[in-house]
Amino acid sequence: MTTPESGSARLVPGDRVGLIAGSGSLPADVAAELAGGGFPPFVLILDGGPGTHVDLKSYDHDVLPLEKFASFVPRLRQAGVTHLILAGGVSRRPRFAAIEWSLGVLSLLPRLALALARGDDALLRLLVGYAERSGFKVIGPHEIVPDLVAREGVLTRTKPSAEAKRDLDAAAAAARAIGQLDIGQAAVAIGGRAIALEGVEGTDGMLARVRALRGHPRLAGQAGGVVVKCAKPGQELRADLPTIGLETVVAAHAAGLAGIGIEAGRTFVLDHAEALRRADELGLFIVGLPRGDA
Repeated sequence: MTTPESGSARLVPGDRVGLIAGSGSLPADVAAELAGGGFPPFVLILDGGPGTHVDLKSYDHDVLPLEKFASFVPRLRQAGVTHLILAGGVSRRPRFAAIEWSLGVLSLLPRLALALARGDDALLRLLVGYAERSGFKVIGPHEIVPDLVAREGVLTRTKPSAEAKRDLDAAAAAARAIGQLDIGQAAVAIGGRAIALEGVEGTDGMLARVRALRGHPRLAGQAGGVVVKCAKPGQELRADLPTIGLETVVAAHAAGLAGIGIEAGRTFVLDHAEALRRADELGLFIVGLPRGDA
């Protein structure tokens, strides 16, 4: 992998990187890359559930309950942080009634209430903006681990058929439509039409729903199909780049799909080598699609 100095993020001696770590393997990948480049991070582990992020606890770290999210500013300042990265998933929203208020949070109250009522991107934009106004330079995890970002073209030995390419077009159009409404990032198409859209259950939850739909009369006799995942238009990419991994590959196969399409340059492929190996083993293709705004 490239070092931080050779990627998009230019770090110089004296910079200190803070990492707000959600779920999944991405935070550990980012932390390892930073440490390998000579910039071991200060890690704030979201919620810090028991047994989680053991691999991150070797770094200077603290736990950040979601309801105390505003405390990340003084904690990072105390640790001497200059640059901030947000990586990993967040399985729930902070409970509004349990939020620990401070002057800084109170100043955000109108926008916070609106963001909590709207989609994920509104909340992430609010958090990134608050961090920047507090003096931190926010950088995306893709600037640290660019080798995990999908390139354009077929990534597996398995290639899409002509029928699958029609499904890719249909699923991509549906995914971008729901992304415009900040609903989700993914859609499934079978037989040239979208049959499932990602909602609050996430991509793997949607794929489980597609698996259950295989017996539906309207899908009778229709094999294959694809799932496409892409960034929402105008999405805050520094905080929420779309992600697939080994679990997505297994779930797509269990749903009877022929392959996976992801937006090139804007999607992480976690457990990269293993995910591609497993896809080929299961006979699934993974293809990097051209950017939606290209």
